[in-house]
Parts: sequence; structure tokens; C-alpha cells
Amino acid sequence: MPNENDDKRGFASMEDQKQKEIASKGGKASHGGNTQGNQGGQGNNSQRGGEGEGDGRGWHGDPQGHAEAGRKGGEAVSQDREHMAEIGRKGGETVAEERGPEFYSEIGRKGGEEVSKDREHMSEIGKKGGESRGNDR
Repeated sequence: MPNENDDKRGFASMEDQKQKEIASKGGKASHGGNTQGNQGGQGNNSQRGGEGEGDGRGWHGDPQGHAEAGRKGGEAVSQDREHMAEIGRKGGETVAEERGPEFYSEIGRKGGEEVSKDREHMSEIGKKGGESRGNDR
């Protein structure tokens, strides 16, 4: 059945079935499906960064490259301290809504108990606290 909107051009003006056929071929070509000219999924995947011909992963075939790209992207985003503070604030608000204020009391208590086991750390912060109080007098 023809597409009712006659003012569309190109792909959008094609019949629905024809659009589906073309879209299906694109997906099969990039992910290793069996299409004409790409028998058994073997094709040009290696030209797009695949680990080998016919691996069926197209440009998705480089996990180390993607990990590196993600790491670099994360580093770049984390330079925006205001953005990081905002997403942290939103996350904290969501947790508070989902778990309630008792959750924060509990994790604070557990954290305090764990920190207090480090006697050297406690001694150090006690000295700093004493120095601070001594300056107030």
C-alpha cells in the first residue's frame, strides 16, 4: 500500500513494505546477516573495525577501542564539576525518595563504625580536632 503522504520524498515516500526491506538489508549488512553479496555474513566488517571478516559485529567488533573511547568520554564529562554535582544531587534525591531517610542513617552508622576501627586514623583526626579547639580559646 502506498504511503498516503505524497509530499514526502526519498525513503519516506516509499511503500511501507519497501522501507522494511531496505531497513532489513542495512541491519543484516552491519550485523552479519546473510544478504546477497554478503554470503554467510562475510563482508566488509574488517574495514569498519571488526575483528575479522564475517564476525557479524560490523564496527562493534573492537571492545578495547570502545572501552578507551568510553573512558575518554567519561574523563571529558567529569571535568564539568557543576554537571557532576547535579547528577550526584539527582541520584541522592532519587535514593532518598526510594529508600527514605532511615537508609542514610543506617549507611552513615555503618560507615562510622568501619572508620572507627582504624585507630591510627582516629588518632590523627582527634589531634586535628584538638588543635582546632585550641585555636578557638
